This record gives sequence, structure tokens and C-alpha cells, in this order.
Amino acid sequence: MRLRLLLLLVAALPLRAQSLRGVTLDADRGIPVTGATIRVLPGPLGTLTDHQGRFSLAGLSPGSYQLLVTSVGYGAWQQPVLIGKTEAEALTIRLRTEAVQLNQQTVVTAARTETEEFKQPEFTTVLNRRELDRRVPRTVPEALLGATGVWLQKTNHGGGSPFVRGLTGQQTLLLVDGIRLNNATFRSGPNQYLNTLDPQLLDRLEVVRSSGSVLYGSDALGGVIQVLSKTPEFRDQGGWSGNVFGKVITSGMEYSGRTELGYQSNRLALLGGFAYRKFGDLRAGKGLGLQRPTGYSQLSGDLKARLRIGSRYVLTAAYQDLEQDSVPVYHKVKLENFRYNQFDPQRRLLAYARLEGYVGQRYLRSWQLTASRQRMVEGRQSQKNGSPTAVYERDETTTHGLTLQAQSELASFWQAQSGLEWYHDRVGSTRQDQNRTTGQAVDKRGLYPDGASQTSLALYSNHTLSWNRLTATLGSRYSSYRISIPEKTLGEATIRPSALVGNIGLSFALHPNLRLVGTLQSAFRAPNIDDMGTLGIVDFRYEVPNANLKPERGFNKELGLKLRTSRFSASLLAYHNRLTNFINRVRAGRDSLQGYPVFLKQNTATAFIRGLEAEAEWALAPNWLAYGSLVYTYGQNTTANEPFRRIPPLNGRLGLTYQPTNQAWIRLESLLAGAQTRLARGDQDDNRIPKGGTPGWEIISLSGGYRWKQLSLTAELHNLFDKAYRTHGSGVDGMGRSAALAVRMDF
Repeated sequence: MRLRLLLLLVAALPLRAQSLRGVTLDADRGIPVTGATIRVLPGPLGTLTDHQGRFSLAGLSPGSYQLLVTSVGYGAWQQPVLIGKTEAEALTIRLRTEAVQLNQQTVVTAARTETEEFKQPEFTTVLNRRELDRRVPRTVPEALLGATGVWLQKTNHGGGSPFVRGLTGQQTLLLVDGIRLNNATFRSGPNQYLNTLDPQLLDRLEVVRSSGSVLYGSDALGGVIQVLSKTPEFRDQGGWSGNVFGKVITSGMEYSGRTELGYQSNRLALLGGFAYRKFGDLRAGKGLGLQRPTGYSQLSGDLKARLRIGSRYVLTAAYQDLEQDSVPVYHKVKLENFRYNQFDPQRRLLAYARLEGYVGQRYLRSWQLTASRQRMVEGRQSQKNGSPTAVYERDETTTHGLTLQAQSELASFWQAQSGLEWYHDRVGSTRQDQNRTTGQAVDKRGLYPDGASQTSLALYSNHTLSWNRLTATLGSRYSSYRISIPEKTLGEATIRPSALVGNIGLSFALHPNLRLVGTLQSAFRAPNIDDMGTLGIVDFRYEVPNANLKPERGFNKELGLKLRTSRFSASLLAYHNRLTNFINRVRAGRDSLQGYPVFLKQNTATAFIRGLEAEAEWALAPNWLAYGSLVYTYGQNTTANEPFRRIPPLNGRLGLTYQPTNQAWIRLESLLAGAQTRLARGDQDDNRIPKGGTPGWEIISLSGGYRWKQLSLTAELHNLFDKAYRTHGSGVDGMGRSAALAVRMDF
């Protein structure tokens, strides 16, 4: 026993550590590239280049690695490196400026590890740091406005629900740094939860436009949207850095400010931020004017710390806290006779600790253990005109998570990602009706059963095999759930659904610059507490509970092409997603409650959604980039023989960017959408959708930016012709003609 323990300890000791050093230069001008990110894969080690473009990574064990170098505005540089027993010569890395980004990037979400986007069978929409800095979005959801394959619905100005392939809410999975944002009270329709992140916290946004249940579990029927927050990197020389950011929009529609401060050294890296945002009432296009009340305020803070432990381990700890106050639900006030109807507060808190380790063995290259705690608080306050009763509701969902992920290299052509995931949600829900005349207060049952819980346990494994011109992916996941509803009125209920899903994907190089890709993917969504336990007014209906529900199922098939050259890149795909056991709202047989029709949820629907997605980027000439996309979505509820609800219209984007230098750019962009007149019965009853459907629209915007030393300026003239428009299904109209200015000072 002692001998076995001694052998294990010896095996765990690092081999003689070496260092990797070099310099990163602009390939065209020969000048140093400052702040480039240097990563050694697989493993947790990385650093940033200094003001001379130099870098050094110490503590590397002998072995083979992939060196990945990225910098905003440059194409990614990746090359195998071999670390021997003696110090390697210094590398000279030359990065080329790259206007074309489509199919050129390294992505994380498609395979739960860094992979080359072009070779993956999946189609991914990526907004990197450069694009986010240029757009300076008002909110995280609005960063996705116009993104290929994503449709943005806004029930209220403080919301923003992304549709991926015709699905949103419970059927689209949202992740923050690999941790589920979706919880047991996510609603079946649009929700506002993606707006509980500060947009200046973002480092990247990745959208996997296909089913993602094998890697990420329940809810990924339409796709996966992952928010990757800014991460502090290590530096050879310790030092402080930071920035101050401010933004304004005309008509008082936004006043925002954020301060960041970071510290980097060889062993410790810190980054923290604090932001305050005040959004005024939304001014719509020509003839519509101010939409009052729509404004609200927002306060947020975040901190991320990374500690390097030897050459093999990195510990990351992060905390995010955001609160929005008095967020009005405009269409309730405008159309449903409410004196006021608002979310107050809307708050999200996330804390997690993540330990990453590099082993370097064949069957275990690296591993990652993450423990997380997230709390979502949603307060709702309302009072109808002419009524003395004010309603105060509060839902609080606390989620604990524990995930273990391992990466293996079973052969030179065979890599695998495997893992275990456990999540536990507990829901607290209260309601109080208060007579504002007499002061009398009555406690009632909340929207959800107080004390309801949901627990999931899952095991998954996904494999990637690469031979010459062919890349294949194959994976499966088994998930089990325990959902408990302590309903006092209707009796307690517990269900234990489970699901087994799988996927297969192929990517074949017809030519070094052209790949034929296709996937088959099964997916599921377990019923949650919102499905089983809702009792009260939701949107324009009154819902009652139903505990007799099964998981929804999806089977997605897609086929497409990816083209990539140095000056032109494009993708074209067709997909068909068949949905079974789909949970629909059906009339409960009663005429009405509190003036609303009564519904409950049942597994009654079979449906399909199919579509076409196309996008392209073309470097017309030096410093000029043209781009565009077009998305068509068609959905049908075959059980009800009617259109699927909330299907986005034909929509697209056209743009032209001129960038004379790395410090300056200007962009002209048009967003457009066709009319949506194919309406389900639920769409026809939805007071957010005009009678007969939502008209088509087109808006044109002009934006530009300039960087001088540490000062960055970004400006936008939005909706130049002041068009009045509304994205289909939204409860507010789009922003009219306006000007925005954002300033950032780095130090």
C-alpha cells in the first residue's frame, strides 16, 4: 500500500520545467503587437505580450503542445510546439491583420474546448471583443441584434429574448462562462434574463445554431448562447491596469459609466469592474415619440481572480452581481389598463470557483472542476387603474452546480470531452395583495409553489476524430431529473423524467477552402417548475398547474457548406428540427379568471421548424469589407394544423466597413425584416402583435471609431431615416433616430 502511494506521488510530480519565450510582431509593419494573448493548449497556462511584443511562459513540462496566439484585429495564429529537456529558442510570431472574421476564429462552445470554427460540423455565430467594442451595445441581448441566425424580441425595454432557429425562453440554453443561466423558473416564451449581465463585462458571445443537448443538457432544443466574460491574463512583470468607460445616447435614453481595475503578475491576475447605467424612456421612430414608461436604472459589479499553482494548475474565482430597479412592462400599462406594472427588483448573483489541471497523459490530458452558486430574484409590482389593490410578487431561485470535465487524447486523431454535471434549483415564491386605501394586506400563493425544487444529474461524452480531409464528431448524454412540487391546494407531486440523447456530425474538405458539413442531433427539455407549478397571470392569460408532464424532444438535421479564403468567407445551410411531446398551453375549460382566459400546459404538440441561413464576408479591397446575411425560418404546429408560435420573419443584414488604419474605422449598416403574417392562434391573441401581423421594416445606421494612444472613441447615428418599426413579437417599438457616443480611457 505504501509503495503504491509513493508511486502515485512520484507520478504526480512535474517533470523538469522549461520555458517558452518569443516576440509577436505585426506581419505587415513589423511593429510589436502589445497585449496579444498567448495560450498553451491543452492546459491552463497563458500570458500577454508586453509593450515590446515579448512574452515568456515558464514552468512547462516537456511534451507536445499547441500554441495559440490571438489579438483583436488579427487572425489567430496556431502552431504545434515541442518542449524538450533543454530550453527552446525564442519564437518570432507574425500576426496578420484580418478583416474577414467569418469561419476564421477559434470557438469554445461548439465542442466545450478551443476548436477551429471552419473545421467544426456546427455553425457558430461569434461576436469577439473587437466587434463588441465597435457596437458598444446598450445591453447584452442588443449585442445580438442582426447576428446571423438570431432574432431578438423585446417584451419590454429592460428585456431582450434571443430566438435561435425559431425557439426562445426554455427552448434556448443560455450559459455564462460554461455555467447554466437557465433555471427551473425559465418561462416558455420570451424572458429578460440575458439582460442581467453588464455588456461591458463581455469578452465574447458565441451562438451555436443547432441543438446542443449532448454537451449542455436540457433546454438546448434550438441552440446555445454562451456569454464569455473578460478574463485577466498573467504577465511576466507585475503591474496594474484599468479603464474608465462612459456612454450617452440622445434624448436621455442612456447614461452609462463603468470603471475596471486589474492586476497582473506571473502567478496572480485580478480584474474587477463597477458600473451604473440609467436608461430613459425609449424614443421610437417617426410619429411614435416617447414610449412612457420604459426607462429604468441598473447597478452592477464583478470580480474575477486567477491564481497559478505550479505549472499544472490554475484556480479561478469569480463573482457577478447586477440589479435593475423599476423596469416597466410597457405594453401592460399601454394596453391592459395597468396604473403601473414593473419588475422591481430584477437581480442576478453568480459566484463560482474553477480549478483547471493539466495532466498530459493519453487518457487524461486536462480536467476542470467547477462549483457554482447562482441566485435569481424577480420582483413584480402592479396595480390596475381604478383598483385599490396593489400586487407584490417575488420569486427567488437559488441554483447550486457542480461540474467535472475531462479532456482525453485517445490517439493522435481522436480527442474526447467527457464529464459529469449536477445542478439543484430551489424556488421561493410569495405574493401579497395590499389595499392602498385601507392598508390591509393579504398573503397569497405565489406564482410558483414555495419550496419547489429541481435536481439534475448527467453524464456525457463527446468525441472528435480527424483524418486528413474528414472531421467527425460523435457523442451522447444521459440525464435524470427529480422535480418536486409541494402544492398545498392541489396536492404534492414529484416526477423523475430522464433522457438519452446523441449526435453525429461530419465535416469533409471538398477543397482546402471548402467544406461540406452535416449533423444529426437529438435533444430534450425536461419540464420545469414553471411548466408544472405556475398559478397566476402570465402575459395575456391565466395559467393553472399541471404535474403530469414529460420531456420535450427534438431531432435536428442540417446540411451546409463553409467556404474560407483570405479575402472571402461564406456559409450556407439548411436545417429541419422535428419537435415531439412539445408542451403547449391549452384551454382549461373555464371561461376566465380575473378577466383572463384560463390555460394549463400539456404535452400535446408535434411540430417542425425548418430554415435556410446564409452569410458572407468579402474584403473588396485593402481596408474595405462588405458583409451580409439572410435568414429564413418556417414553423408549423402539425397537431393544431397552424403556424408555430412566434416564428421570426425573413430577416437579414447588409454592411460595408472602411478601416484605413488599425486606429480608425467607419461602417454603414442596414438591418431588415420582412412582414410576418403567418400567425398561430396564440399570436393572434397576443396584444403585442398587430392585427394581421407585424409589418416589414428596414433601418440604416452609420457608426465609426478612432483610437489615439489610450483613448478610444465610438459613435453611432442609429436609424438615420427615423423609421418606425417593431421586431416581431415585441412589446415596445424600436429606437428611432438617435446618436450615441462612447468613450474609453485605458491606463
